[in-house]
Amino acid sequence: MKIGTFFPQLEIGTDPGVIRAFGVATEELGYDFIEAMDHIVGINPASRPEFSGPYTHRCPFHEPFVLLSFMAAVTTRIELATAILVLPQRQTALVAKQAAQLDVLSGGRLRLGVGIGWNRWEYEAIGADFTNRGSRIEEQIALMRALWADPLVDFDGTWEQVQGAGINPLPVQKRIPIWFGGMAEPVLRRIGRLGDGWFPKFPSLDPRLMKAGLEHTQEEPAALIARMRGYASDAGRDPDAIGIEGRINAAGRTPEEWRAEYESWQAIGATHIHVH
Repeated sequence: MKIGTFFPQLEIGTDPGVIRAFGVATEELGYDFIEAMDHIVGINPASRPEFSGPYTHRCPFHEPFVLLSFMAAVTTRIELATAILVLPQRQTALVAKQAAQLDVLSGGRLRLGVGIGWNRWEYEAIGADFTNRGSRIEEQIALMRALWADPLVDFDGTWEQVQGAGINPLPVQKRIPIWFGGMAEPVLRRIGRLGDGWFPKFPSLDPRLMKAGLEHTQEEPAALIARMRGYASDAGRDPDAIGIEGRINAAGRTPEEWRAEYESWQAIGATHIHVH
């Protein structure tokens, strides 16, 4: 498995020297990738009594494209990943442009993790539609892949229309890898049909989720992976070509527990794992 680390968005602060040191040290230690989270705005719970999300306006989130471009400038080898970018909150052509630019500046090191998000108040704050985000993300991916592959694109979708236009420069990777977050059945189908990889959250393999009571599903990981791979086969794709990334929660746990968690992910066929 490839082993990466999660950028400590909530803890690291804003000192560019510290952020640079984190990126350089991560590469020097031999990690395969650095991963960054995404939230555009934070919500004040006092103004939204019904809000129950884990992040508020007090939680700092560095913008992932800017952050990873900074990381690209201070590293030479390590892969740069988003996990996850809330794609339906953004203009598709702009994301395609930003991703292509980061891929160019990093020499082809971008892996783009995307998802539909959970925070309807964040959607509201930026003027995006929360209700159709699932169907819209599929069209966004089709358009991004077209823009990355060809200098000029004609695209006529339900929400996206591009006629005789394109982005320049194109990415180093003609097909930037797109990975999905999420556990719902439509997400499994989407990964099987469209995804290059998956960020699953399995409570049985993640003590943090078990402790918090965040049991997304009672199904065993192997059953969910098999179903996702079945959707890939149904779509005429090679199911073994779809990556799976797990996580090791390091804080407050022993190296023996880290290894056991690593081996559990390895046993179900994970291709990547990040240290959180």
